[in-house]
Amino acid sequence: MTKTLQVKNPRTGIADYEISPVGEDQIASIAKRSRASQLQWRAQGLEVRGAAMLKLADAMEAEASAIQQALSIDTGRKRMAQMEVLGVIANIRAWVDRAPKLMPNSEWIQGRAKPNFKHKNDYVPYALVGVISPWNFPMTLSFIDAIPALLAGACVIVKPSEVTPRFADAVMSAIPKAGMENILTFIQGDGRTGAALIDYVDSVCFTGSVPTGKKVAVKAAENLIPANLELGGKDPLIITADADLEAATTLALRSSVLATGQACQSIERVYVPRSIYSDFTQKLAIKAKETRLNFPDIDDGHIGPFIFDKQAQIVSAQIDDAKAKGARVLSGGEILRHGGGYWLEPTVIIDVTHDMDVMRSETFGPVIPVMAYDSIEQAIELANDTEYGLSGGVFAGSIDEAKQIGDYIDAGAISIMDAALTGQYFEAGKQSFKHSGLGPSRMGENGFLRFFRQKAYIANTISPLTMEDFKE
Repeated sequence: MTKTLQVKNPRTGIADYEISPVGEDQIASIAKRSRASQLQWRAQGLEVRGAAMLKLADAMEAEASAIQQALSIDTGRKRMAQMEVLGVIANIRAWVDRAPKLMPNSEWIQGRAKPNFKHKNDYVPYALVGVISPWNFPMTLSFIDAIPALLAGACVIVKPSEVTPRFADAVMSAIPKAGMENILTFIQGDGRTGAALIDYVDSVCFTGSVPTGKKVAVKAAENLIPANLELGGKDPLIITADADLEAATTLALRSSVLATGQACQSIERVYVPRSIYSDFTQKLAIKAKETRLNFPDIDDGHIGPFIFDKQAQIVSAQIDDAKAKGARVLSGGEILRHGGGYWLEPTVIIDVTHDMDVMRSETFGPVIPVMAYDSIEQAIELANDTEYGLSGGVFAGSIDEAKQIGDYIDAGAISIMDAALTGQYFEAGKQSFKHSGLGPSRMGENGFLRFFRQKAYIANTISPLTMEDFKE
């Protein structure tokens, strides 16, 4: 008998839900049914698939309250849960509108070097795509890969995080209303379930930590299937001397602590000119202290609890390490226990250095370490002094100035005159640099095209060559 997994409510700390992990034999059966359904799903064409996806969006809209409630319980936040549900529904409709415009030309093309040949390309979807999603944005990061894969003609199996799995039941109730049984399937389980899933799919998409991402990459390589990996970050924000101080502190706070800092694109390092360092950090600390926890009332406040209690321990250890090495805390800094959950008020840390863990390891919490620099060249060097390269931000006196600085930051997406914009804007293609990921962009047009393989047809318009044509 399969052991159930207990799921905690992050606001109470109480395990009040459980899931039954899917066994490998069940995964094999689900994959077999999905592959059988994929043949017709692909054959009926993009227009019909789009119509089914619109029905799915409508069905999810009808279940929006139940989905949002499940997300809210699992994440300890309400408005962000609403934004996830509405955002996924909107993204389905947006992709249905956009996908037909992205399909490449498949007309016959006359050969240039050899005019007697002509060729055309077809774009063949991967039959079965596996999506292994994380706990920080459970629904958004399940569907960011699933939506374009489905429209491409693939069937999709999603394994959400065992930390935040409740929304899947409400989503699964919407799937039959769109006639998409065996086309889109959710399975429950932990890391072992995700590892087993990789053996049954043709392409895998994973969002999560670098260590787990490397394990996914190894297993995918053993199976010779592509791995689309979106991993951790340690995103820098560079502020220049002529930047507006009021706006700079506002965006630094928001981009660092929104969603309790539990976002891959959260700013985790801020670099400020020494000439304005004191003014900047004091103003930032004031704003941080004005930011409230949504406790005891989930409807009142700005940030929620840590979703995963182990993350609170990681963040606490980073703060302790920084203080032990000479850093000072201007706000927050202590893990709080409210209602059984783990909470942290926005924590501004100054006098930090790059030998501190808070400046090197992913934090994933509402922590804002601020470091002074003496030249733009030094700021860029510090920003690039990391194993990560997910994204970053520059706030300067103008867009042009910010862009010039951004040219030298070694990361896949740079927010200009703001920060963490990849969490708000999905149309710009980007890739993850360094240890922050692997594979094509999941945003922009490649977010769709990555689920196709290119197949060539080469036609000879004259009589085939004979062996005599190759005689010595």
